[in-house]
Amino acid sequence: MRAHAATVSCALVAIASAGCQEPVADIDSVYYDGDGRRVHCAVSIDDRADNSVESLLAGLDRAAERGEILELYGHRPGETVSVARIEAVLAGARERGLPFYTYAQIASGDATGAGVVLSLDDTSIAEWHATLPLFAQYDAKLTFFISRYANIFESERVMVRDIAAAGHDIAAHGVNHLRGPDYVESHGVAAYLADEVLPSIAILEADGYPVTSFAYPFGARTRESDRAILEHVPLVRSLTFSLSGVPVQDSCPH
Repeated sequence: MRAHAATVSCALVAIASAGCQEPVADIDSVYYDGDGRRVHCAVSIDDRADNSVESLLAGLDRAAERGEILELYGHRPGETVSVARIEAVLAGARERGLPFYTYAQIASGDATGAGVVLSLDDTSIAEWHATLPLFAQYDAKLTFFISRYANIFESERVMVRDIAAAGHDIAAHGVNHLRGPDYVESHGVAAYLADEVLPSIAILEADGYPVTSFAYPFGARTRESDRAILEHVPLVRSLTFSLSGVPVQDSCPH
């Protein structure tokens, strides 16, 4: 009853103010317990998401106490998420003895026990590259979900190679960062795969990156698109909510 009341209260607040933050430790769908699921969801560390550092650290506490893997994501270090906030998460994980896993390790079954998966999305390659020393300082291996890879400069491709050489996971995030359910509604799921998903995987693999996961732009997914994409990669990653607020996706499974 208490959880239901909190949900109702959050819904009322959302109507009034267009936002309500659930404590990270209470969001079951962003914790992986080794059950072999192939559809994953993550919670944002970006400043605009308003998940406080205290809430993120409490989420790390839950992961350590229950032997779970907490899934987190962000975008551009120094812009959408401060470097200080990233370091607070990295330091918090180390203080709790939580290793960092990649989605490739989850796909291969090598991510066992309590830990953290941290992914960064889109095309902020220069900012990612500049943050590599910080990740190395905390022995943190991340997953980088890259969109619009065909349009990046050769100098940025060199940076992606550096990122991969440092032990990080390179994964797909769409050709044009399109909202999947909208595209499927207009063109069908086969067209979504052919136009947006599969080419984003193929171009990365052609450059030597073994892609094992696809992250939905905006977190927008459906069970139909899950089934189609999972015929080609072991895992897909969504978010705990749709950034646009349009209810055209299924909720995160658990």
